[in-house]
Amino acid sequence: MSRANAESCYLGADTPHFLPRQMPLGEVSDRVLTIPVDFAPYRRAWWALFIFSCLLLGLFVASAAVVFWRGVGVFGNNIPVNWGFPILNYMWWLGIGHAGTFISAMLLLLNRPWRNSLNRLAELMTIMAVVCAGIYPILHLGRPWLFYWSAPYPNTMELWPQFKSPTAWDFFAVLGYLSVSVIFIYIGSIPDFASARDHARKRRYKLFYGLLALGWRGASSHWTHWRRAYRFIALLAVPLVFSVSSGYSFLLDLAPETGWHSTVFPPYFVAGAIFSGFALVIVIAIGLRRFFGWQLLITVKHLDVLGILLLASGWMTAYGYFADTFIAFYSGKEHEIAMAMARMSGPMAWSWWAAIFFNLVCLQALWWPQVRRNGKALFAIAVGVLIGMWCERWMLIIVPATRDFLPAMWQSYSPSFWDWSLFIGTFGLFLVPFCLFMRLLPMVSTFEVKEALHSYRGGSDD
Repeated sequence: MSRANAESCYLGADTPHFLPRQMPLGEVSDRVLTIPVDFAPYRRAWWALFIFSCLLLGLFVASAAVVFWRGVGVFGNNIPVNWGFPILNYMWWLGIGHAGTFISAMLLLLNRPWRNSLNRLAELMTIMAVVCAGIYPILHLGRPWLFYWSAPYPNTMELWPQFKSPTAWDFFAVLGYLSVSVIFIYIGSIPDFASARDHARKRRYKLFYGLLALGWRGASSHWTHWRRAYRFIALLAVPLVFSVSSGYSFLLDLAPETGWHSTVFPPYFVAGAIFSGFALVIVIAIGLRRFFGWQLLITVKHLDVLGILLLASGWMTAYGYFADTFIAFYSGKEHEIAMAMARMSGPMAWSWWAAIFFNLVCLQALWWPQVRRNGKALFAIAVGVLIGMWCERWMLIIVPATRDFLPAMWQSYSPSFWDWSLFIGTFGLFLVPFCLFMRLLPMVSTFEVKEALHSYRGGSDD
């Protein structure tokens, strides 16, 4: 067997479909690394997106200021619905950030080269989504300036978290997840920072990327230590994907509330988080593919595989829907059955049916390869999944709280204006840093793409 054939077998039979086969190795760097240095072709569109993002961020800052000034009474929360929009959106944002780490870390450990064009944007998505999620519990505290009391730090007041509470578990899981994600993306970007430093012509860019590159010169010892560190952080990141989703599922699972007390919630929430995360990866990948003209770097085959993963994780989430409903009726408990019926036919039944429609019915179009490889159709389905997962969070969190054990306590719920403005503003909190990353950092892991392309060509540099 020739070296080229051996490398192709190692990389996988479908690897050539994920690679820019017609593109010379040098052009891979030129197409990606010159963007931060020479941004002129994209400047007008980028400024339009950045200004729009800043307006959304301004809405978030104004809404947060109102919450600080007037208190959490501006939210639509009431009794018995103590958990409204803040916790709903916390779980939604935290869920959609999961696939970034999963794609990059798990596929790195499995040596799947098709991750190379997607891992950087997926990792950035994870960081920004976790930041958007993490701001909600702080705002929901009522006294957000005391949020650090939930951390186990030595203090004279002898205040310690309740380690038997899933709230403490969630704190550690989310903080650990965010920290590992930041370290993971930074370590993985060091070779590209060095390449951007070498491509830069202006001194300020050379200094900026040189500091980020930490003196990287591409020596064999550098590569050896880098690969060990990169895989070690990946090993830490993979279990955190499961611990975070399981952690916030226990916020509901360990409560006595009807409709929450279910053992299916941990795997159900893990599947749903990965499902919604894949949807956002698809949205961002298609957006960047169109924005930068990266049809050769983010290929149709990438879209096809992402569509398959979205379909598979969608069916795992659908199993959670069916299992949760089946358990309610199988239990024989009158209130559990009444809660299941309220989700499907009560005043808020729209959330249950919207989740089924967007997350299950529309998803079945992905069985056809023509749909998976059609950027517009795949984009529409992915956006629908994000909407459906938000409706699912409403169905899981809000509806049971409106139907307490005592019928005299039953009460409807509707979010306030500040609930909506804060939620819409978090998209600005997500997009503004993401726009800056687009402007300043390589959005595709060029050295990994070039390494796979070099191996496929059998060591030829042409």
